[in-house]
Amino acid sequence: MQPTHITDTNFRITIGGPNCAQPYSASIYNISAMSFGALSANAISALNKGAAAGGFAHDTGEGGINRYHRQGGGDLIYEIGSGYFGCRAADGSFDVEKFAAQAVDPQVKMIEVKLSQGAKPGHGGLLPASKISPEIAEARGVPMGIDCESPAAHPAFSTPLEMMAFLGQLRARSGGKPVGFKLCIGHRREFMCIVKAMLETRIVPDFIVVDGKEGGTGAAPLEFANHVGMPMVEGLTFVHNALLGAGLRDQIKLGAAGKLLTAFDIARVLAIGADWINSARGFMFAIGCIQAQPCHTNRCPVGVATQDKLRQRAIDVDDKAARVTRFHANTMCALSEMTAAAGLMHPSDFLPRHFLTRLRDEQMITGDEAYPSMPEGFLLRAEPDKHGDLIRWNRARAESFAPFD
Repeated sequence: MQPTHITDTNFRITIGGPNCAQPYSASIYNISAMSFGALSANAISALNKGAAAGGFAHDTGEGGINRYHRQGGGDLIYEIGSGYFGCRAADGSFDVEKFAAQAVDPQVKMIEVKLSQGAKPGHGGLLPASKISPEIAEARGVPMGIDCESPAAHPAFSTPLEMMAFLGQLRARSGGKPVGFKLCIGHRREFMCIVKAMLETRIVPDFIVVDGKEGGTGAAPLEFANHVGMPMVEGLTFVHNALLGAGLRDQIKLGAAGKLLTAFDIARVLAIGADWINSARGFMFAIGCIQAQPCHTNRCPVGVATQDKLRQRAIDVDDKAARVTRFHANTMCALSEMTAAAGLMHPSDFLPRHFLTRLRDEQMITGDEAYPSMPEGFLLRAEPDKHGDLIRWNRARAESFAPFD
């Protein structure tokens, strides 16, 4: 009945916990992980130049940082996948000195360890030799003429405790920048193993990005894209409540990804627990993606997902960069109008009760009924819950991801 009036649509949050020396003031809407190699040089250039002009961040994807990221000048989230591209030893293992050389660059604002992605959780990846150019080989630190593999699991750690030590090492060697990880939830007990390791080691990530199974890539196996992993809303709700239950939610920011395009998508996900949103699909549309889906063939018809120099010419970098900037600005403007219509001053003020969801044909329920937040510390107090989280908590241990029963 009394809408507010919002003039500043540069909505931002601060990412960085108590042990972070260089917290990052991030936009609540950023470019999700897409690697150079999967995308063309012109696509990366357009995305990064657009991010620089608009004041939002660009996730590098697991392909590492390359000259086109650096030329654009946009804020980078440096994603480290299981192939350790850009911080890789000759045998494919993690090289901490190479990592440090990349991470201390002022353009790098955050470090993200990729455990899995929504389109193909638990699968790993492969960049065919036919798509590996001299520039890609340089950025990734891999030879040409050989298929470039990202293994399904990280060689640098194999237990939750080792994973926390790895994150602590990344934070220290990056100069105290925000460090976190991205995953698509599969076995919920395994995530609780990670949470228990946080409590035991007192090494707490600054952020976690929850990717949904609906996240896409034209190179994903169809069965994985259709059936493997937890959808974003359910995965985010679970992670939010697990961190609440362990008393850690106030120390960790949550990002969300998975087919999030519009202002309404952003508002809905912020309401159920996210602190910011990453989008790949929306920004790919901005640079001309038509979802033709020959991404793995090197024959993208619009120059987005190809290393063919001729096909890349379809992307006018300056024109597409301006479109990226405008897409972000107009989405934030639409979000501000929706926020104001709800009588709020910032999108982070959205709560589950602001949204209705249909339970069945004749009944609607509020979001806090559909996706309730659990009491803080309920897992530590061993309080039973209707979702079975306490049962999973009791089956989780910090020493191993494997079940013990």
